Amino acid sequence: MSGMLVTGAAGFIGSHLVRRLGPGTHAVSRRPMEPAHGEVWHRADLRNAEAVARLFAEARPEVVYHLAGEVNGARDVSVVGPTMEGVLAGTVNVLTSAVTTGCRVVLAGSSEEPRPGNGHNAPPSPYAMAKTAATGYAELYHRLWDLPYTIVRPTMVYGPAQRDTAKIVPYVTLALLRGEKPRLTSGAKLVDWVYVDDVVEAFELAGRNERAVGKAFDVGTGTRVSVREAVELLYRIAGEESAPPFGTVADRPLDVPQTAELGPALELIGWRPRTGLEEGLRRTLEWYRSRA
Repeated sequence: MSGMLVTGAAGFIGSHLVRRLGPGTHAVSRRPMEPAHGEVWHRADLRNAEAVARLFAEARPEVVYHLAGEVNGARDVSVVGPTMEGVLAGTVNVLTSAVTTGCRVVLAGSSEEPRPGNGHNAPPSPYAMAKTAATGYAELYHRLWDLPYTIVRPTMVYGPAQRDTAKIVPYVTLALLRGEKPRLTSGAKLVDWVYVDDVVEAFELAGRNERAVGKAFDVGTGTRVSVREAVELLYRIAGEESAPPFGTVADRPLDVPQTAELGPALELIGWRPRTGLEEGLRRTLEWYRSRA
């Protein structure tokens, strides 16, 4: 065994987690990558069971942080197939290889899965449905084959180096830095914003705390701030005096406020958020500004 493996390591949360875990961490992506923090890169498509088996044989991990998946919150029928393959099939292949090699798995869940924090609301998107099914398979592998798993469900993660610049925080940040006007919904959606460094700390703690085995818990701040308030705060931090142009695009259907329940994370792994929204947005803006 040689430590830790991060899938989806080229993604937003995954790249921050690789940096936190440090040199020698095994990282996997579908595209070629160069080491930035002493990590060891592997190239594999997790939708392919044989490729996953080879990956586990090469990396021989003790703990797998499974963050890979087709992340797309669209409410469109065209998303069903890709999310089912990228999220569900990939997760099942990782769980199978984990059972075969005898390692532990920490899965990235979704705050849109049915859970106490959203009143056990039905999954509102194909992506959320695929994540819900992936959780069910993790529980099945635990019951039948004693696989040690933990599911970490972050709420709305933001911070530096977010690669999907269509997400609201990088999108608005980059628009402000370029002197452009962003196209915005009404901003009425209520969000539990959580800073990426806090999230990766929760993942790391979940992978080395035995109390978390067989458990699923939320990672967020436990407070709701509307998109409108967050964007207005970002405008103030940037020194922008004009008003954000809310209402220029339609709100997304079936959006349900997602709030973390912090009790289980604190009880199981001793985790609580450290970064307030204003400080997190300030750090994020400065990161993008330094690279403009």
